[in-house]
Amino acid sequence: MAESQPGGIELQGVVKRFPQVTALDGISATIRAGQLTGLVGPDGAGKTTLMRLMAGLLRPDAGHITVAGADTVQQQHLIATGVGYMPQRFGLYEDLSVLENLSLYAQLRQLPAAEQKRTWERLLEFTRLAPFSKRLAGKLSGGMKQKLGLACALMGRPQVLLLDEPSVGVDPVSRQELWRMVGELTDSGMAVVWSTAYLDEAEQCRHVLLLNQGQLAFDGPPGALTGRLQGRSFRLPNPRGDRRHLLQRALDLPAVSDGVIQGHAVRLVAEADADLQPLQVLAASAGSQLEAVAPRFEDAFVSLLGGGPGGTSVIAELMEPVSLESDIAVACSNLTRRFGDFVATDDVSFEVRQGEIFGLLGPNGAGKSTTFKMLCGLLKPSTGQAQVVGLDLARAASEAKNRLGYMAQKFSLYGLLSVRQNLEFAAGVYGLTGACKQQRIDEMVDVFELRPLLDSAPDDLSLGYKQRLALACSLMHRPPVLFLDEPTSGVDPITRREFWTHINGLVRKGVTVMVTTHFMDEAEYCDRVALMYRSRLIALDTPDGLKREAAHHGDEELTMEEAFIRLIERADLSELPV
Repeated sequence: MAESQPGGIELQGVVKRFPQVTALDGISATIRAGQLTGLVGPDGAGKTTLMRLMAGLLRPDAGHITVAGADTVQQQHLIATGVGYMPQRFGLYEDLSVLENLSLYAQLRQLPAAEQKRTWERLLEFTRLAPFSKRLAGKLSGGMKQKLGLACALMGRPQVLLLDEPSVGVDPVSRQELWRMVGELTDSGMAVVWSTAYLDEAEQCRHVLLLNQGQLAFDGPPGALTGRLQGRSFRLPNPRGDRRHLLQRALDLPAVSDGVIQGHAVRLVAEADADLQPLQVLAASAGSQLEAVAPRFEDAFVSLLGGGPGGTSVIAELMEPVSLESDIAVACSNLTRRFGDFVATDDVSFEVRQGEIFGLLGPNGAGKSTTFKMLCGLLKPSTGQAQVVGLDLARAASEAKNRLGYMAQKFSLYGLLSVRQNLEFAAGVYGLTGACKQQRIDEMVDVFELRPLLDSAPDDLSLGYKQRLALACSLMHRPPVLFLDEPTSGVDPITRREFWTHINGLVRKGVTVMVTTHFMDEAEYCDRVALMYRSRLIALDTPDGLKREAAHHGDEELTMEEAFIRLIERADLSELPV
C-alpha cells in the first residue's frame, strides 16, 4: 500500500462489530491529503461507522487507523485537534445563534481566546453566513444549517475534514455552495472525505471508496468503475406515450439491470452479455430506437450492487383502481400561512388532477412543507382554501385526512413503539380492524421486507428502513391521494428506485401523488412541477416546459438541476431594485 501524504488517512484491516452485525470487515485503504474522497454505498453499508472510527469516536475491534499521522486509539488527543467531523445530524444548538454556536465550538476545540474573533470572522466570510450571525440556528434553512455545521467542523483549521452526507435535504443552490467551499479546502491541502447518497457528487470526487455489507467493493477513481459498464448503457429517446409506463415495461425485461427517466428519454442499463433484441422490440413499439450512450458512475454503482428493483410494485398490484367523483384530486386557492410577521406560504394556487404526480420543488425554506401541511389538514391556513378529493379542509378535515396518506419530511414514526406497534397504530388510526387490519399489516411487512425488524425500535433502523416503514404506515389504508415530503432524502439510489417503482405503480392505479424532493432527476418522473421560492409560486409547468422556460438561446437540453438554478436566479434578478 502506498504511503499517504501528511494529513491523509491510512486504514489497515479495520474491523468493527456490533452485537448483531459486523459493520466493517477488514477495510484497508489510503485517503490522500489535498483531494476529495467520496464514500458511497447502499444504506447500512458501514459508511457512518467508518466515519466515526476515523473521527476517533469509536475504536476498531481489529486493525489500525492513522489520521494525519496520529493513531486514533493510541493518540486520540491528537485526533480531537487534527480532525473536523460533521455528522449526519450535526450537533448544532438550535436555541443559540450562529455566532454563539461558533463560540461554543471554539471553546470545545480549546481555541485560544486571542484567535477566536479572527477565526469566527474567517469562517463567517467563508460560509457567507456573516449577515445571519445573530440568527438562531433553529431558524436557519436546511442549507444554511449545513454551512454552519461545516463552519463548526472547521474550527481550529483541522488537517482532515469528515463530512457525513452534508448535502442531504439540501437544495441544488446550497449544494453548489457546499461544493465551492469544499473545493477551496482541498485546494489548500486538506484531506476531505465526503459521504454521499448523490452519485453525481461521487462522480466529481477524485477518488471513491464504495462500501457494501461492511466490505470495500471498490477503491479508485470514479472513472475506473464507470469504465466497467462500457457497451451496456442505452437510451430510448423521445418515446411515444407515458415514459413511466415504458420504463416499467423495460425494467421487467430480463435483459435490463436498471433504468431511469432522463429528460426526453428513458435511460437503461443492460445485463452483461444480454440479448438486446427484446429491448429493440420494446423501443420500436414506443416509436423510439435503442441508442448506445456513455455509462455514468450511477450505472456502474447500481450494477455492482446487483441492479435495480425491477418495474412492478407489489403494493400497487394489491390495490383496486381508484375512482373519484371529480377529476381534480387536490386544489388550493390563495393559500397563505403566516407565523407572526413571517409569511411561510404566500397566495399559492394550483390544482392537481387525479392520477397525476405533482412535484413541489424549491430551495430550503421556500414554503413547500408548510404548503403540504395545510393541504393535509395538519396546519390551518391564515387565508385561502384547500380541498382534497372534493372535501374542504376547513369544514371536513377529519373526513379528508382519512382519504389521504402523508409521509412527513421528518418521518412520523413513534420512537417508543416497535416497528410492529407503529404499523398497528397506523392501521388503527385509519380505522382498520379485525382480519382486514392484520391482512394490511402483513402485506406491508412482506412488501417492505420488515419481518426481521418487527421488534426493533424505529431509531435502531437504518435510514432506508425508516423510510420504508414510514411509507408503509402512510399506505396502510390505500389512500386515493398520497403526500410524500422528501421521501427519498438521504437514502441510497437503489432504495430511491424502489420508492419510485411503488409511486409509478400507484399512479397507474389512479392514485394522485404530491411529492417534494431535492433530487432533481426525480422531478423528471412528475407530470407537472410547481417551483416555490420565498414563499411564492414562481413557475408551474411540465418538467420539459420548465427546462424550455429556463433555457437560453443556443442551449442544448438543460437538466432539471440547471433549470431549477436558473429560475431561482431569474427570480432574484426580478426583485433587484432598478
